[in-house]
Amino acid sequence: MDSGSYSDSYPTSLRLSRRVLSVLIKLNLLMGFLILALLIAGLVAEGPVFRALGVRGSGDNSTFILGMRTIAVIGICAVPLAHIILTRLLAMVDTVRAGDPFVAENADRLQTIAWSVLGLELMHVVVGIVATRVSTASQPLDIQLSFSVTRWLVVLLLFVLARVFDQGTRMREELEATV
Repeated sequence: MDSGSYSDSYPTSLRLSRRVLSVLIKLNLLMGFLILALLIAGLVAEGPVFRALGVRGSGDNSTFILGMRTIAVIGICAVPLAHIILTRLLAMVDTVRAGDPFVAENADRLQTIAWSVLGLELMHVVVGIVATRVSTASQPLDIQLSFSVTRWLVVLLLFVLARVFDQGTRMREELEATV
């Protein structure tokens, strides 16, 4: 396959993928900033912020508020993982555009993406547990804890694809060494 033939076949989709990923990177960072701002605002002006978020003033809400803050911190911690995923995907799109996607770096990128997605899924579970623990009948924290086989299969698929890319890269290097 000559260099660039694949990327020449799909210039619009690769350009679109690159643009979408660039926008998502910026939106991810913006969301992280906004969650951090909300967390800080909730520490500085607890009453008004939590009333605006729908926390009822009756009774002791300290556990509920702690749960909301914990979820915000988890959200902030998710931003770097999402950033890793998006930037690695962007780098992979660039290798496809350059006409050489089967490189060792992409195997490493897929492995990193797999670990990052696994981290996000574990955070999803923790958020669900926190929400369940702090919710009460009078003050529910309506975050659905849902188990998705599909998301966990994606994690597995990413690990497998990382190995496929790694093995494919090695086979290609061996072939090029013999030719």
